[in-house]
Amino acid sequence: MAHLLVIESWVGSMSRLLPRALGEGGHRFTFLTRDLHHYLRSAPAGGPHPLLAAENVLTADTNDPDALLPYAERMHAALGFDGVLSSCDYYLPTVARVARRLGLPGPAPEAVTAACRKDLTRRALDGAGVPGPAYALCTDREQAAAAARAIGFPLVVKPVDLCAGMLVRAVADERELAAALQALEEFPVNARGQQRSPVALLEELLTGPEVSVETVSAGGTAHVVGITDKSVGGAPAFIETGHMFPAALDPAEAASAADTAVAALAALGLDQVVAHTEIKLTPAGPRVVEVNPRPAGNRITELVRRVTGVDLAAAAVDVALGRRPDLVVRPTGVASAAIAFLVPDGEETGPLAGFDGEAAVRRDPAVVELALAEPGREVRPATSNNEYLGHVMTADTAGAGARRAAEQLLGGLAPRFEAAAAGAVGIGGSEAAATVGPAAGPTADRPARAAAVPA
Repeated sequence: MAHLLVIESWVGSMSRLLPRALGEGGHRFTFLTRDLHHYLRSAPAGGPHPLLAAENVLTADTNDPDALLPYAERMHAALGFDGVLSSCDYYLPTVARVARRLGLPGPAPEAVTAACRKDLTRRALDGAGVPGPAYALCTDREQAAAAARAIGFPLVVKPVDLCAGMLVRAVADERELAAALQALEEFPVNARGQQRSPVALLEELLTGPEVSVETVSAGGTAHVVGITDKSVGGAPAFIETGHMFPAALDPAEAASAADTAVAALAALGLDQVVAHTEIKLTPAGPRVVEVNPRPAGNRITELVRRVTGVDLAAAAVDVALGRRPDLVVRPTGVASAAIAFLVPDGEETGPLAGFDGEAAVRRDPAVVELALAEPGREVRPATSNNEYLGHVMTADTAGAGARRAAEQLLGGLAPRFEAAAAGAVGIGGSEAAATVGPAAGPTADRPARAAAVPA
C-alpha cells in the first residue's frame, strides 16, 4: 500500500475518479489544499466529498510554491509519501516541483510548466517542428493588431494560462479582436486566486474535425491508449458539446494523429504522465491545439474505460508512483461510448426548476450515465465548458453508434425555469457542478463573477 500526496483537484469528475482509483489500488492519500471550503461547497448530494476520504487533510498556501516546498518536506518527514499528484491544471507544475524536491517519481517540472502554458507550448513545438497553427504572442493591443494583420482574419484569441475554453474566442475583425482582448484584461486573476499572465495568444483559425489522443508515458515511452473525437459549438466560443471513443477515423488518420501527439510530448520533454493532446485534422494534416499533462476531463476517461477496460485515473496514480501502469486492453463488450452535454443556449436564464423529459430518458436502456444540474442552479449563457447543465452517456455494443444515441437522448431533455417560459437548449459540453445521478462537475474554474460553484 502506497501513500500519495494529492495537491488540490478539480471539483468535478476527476475529483471523484482519482479517490476511487486510489482506493481500488489499495492506496492511502493525504489531501493538501489552500481552501477546503472550495471542495465542501461542491460535495455530491447525499454524502461528503470523496476527497475527504483522505487519511489527512492539510491546509497550506498551494499558490506559493516557494513556501509550499519546505512545508511539503516537513510533511513528508512526518507522514512519508510515495508519490505526488493532482488533477488540476493550475497546480500540475507545483506538483512536479514538490515531487522533485522530495525525491519522488514525476515528470520534469520544466516540461509540465511548458505544457500548462500555451505560449511556452507553442514555442517548444515550433522549435521542434511539430505542426501547429500560425501564431503570435502579444502583450499589448498594438502588438496584437499588427499580429492579426500578419496572420489574417478570422483567427483565435486565447489566454495562455486558463482551461476549459475560458475566454477563447474566434474573432473576425479588429473590433472583435479588441473585445476579446478587453475580456482577457478584465480577468487578471483566475478562480484559484492565481495572478494571470498578461500575454495573449493569437492563432490561425484551423479547420477540420478535432480529436484528442490519450497517452500514458512511462520509462521514456509514450503509449497511445486511443483517440477520442470531439464536437464543438457555441461560436464564437469553443464549447465542447460531446465526445465519442474511439474516434471514427480511418487507420491512416488515426496513425497520423497519434504520431503527432507523441511528437508533441517529446518536444515538451514530457514523461511519467498521463496526457490528453488535442489535435485538429486539417486538410493540410494534423495540427496540435494543446497538450494537457493529465488525464482527460469531460468524462473521457470513463468512455475509455468502458471500451478498453483501461483506467486512466489508475494509470495516473501508477506513474506518480514510478510504476508501469496496466494498459492491456480487455474485452468489455462495448464497441463505442459517447457523452453529449446539455448547454444553455442563452435564450433563457435564471433559477433552474427541473427538466422536461427526464423520466423518459432515465428509463431508456441505452443510457449508462445521466447527470443533471439540481433545481435552484442559476443558469446563464454558456461561454466555456463550465456552464453545462448535465450530460447523457451511452454505449454501443455493435459499432460506432454511441454518439448518435447520446445526442438523440439529450434532445429529449429541456430545462424548466422558475418564473419563465422554458427555452431551447443545445447539446453541449463540460461537466455540471451540481448533479443528480453519477457525478459530473466542471473541468475548470469559472471567472470570479460566476454564481455557480467553481471547479
